[in-house]
Amino acid sequence: MQEEIVRRVKDAIAGATVNVAVEGNRAMIDVESSVFADLSRVKKQQLVYACIEDLIASGDLHAVTIKAGTSADA
Repeated sequence: MQEEIVRRVKDAIAGATVNVAVEGNRAMIDVESSVFADLSRVKKQQLVYACIEDLIASGDLHAVTIKAGTSADA
């Protein structure tokens, strides 16, 4: 599932650097992209959630932690 999440996020968010850790049905997703510049924290998370919403709805993922920002945020 880890590779699937990475692929989905990279396909949806231009120039994204993505790191994902999956343990059971929990995922920690760290995404860095210039797309996030000038977006609120909520909007950043919504972009990432949109990539995996079907996995959450199906129960394949139960808990998701998202860290999303630009290289300047690091």
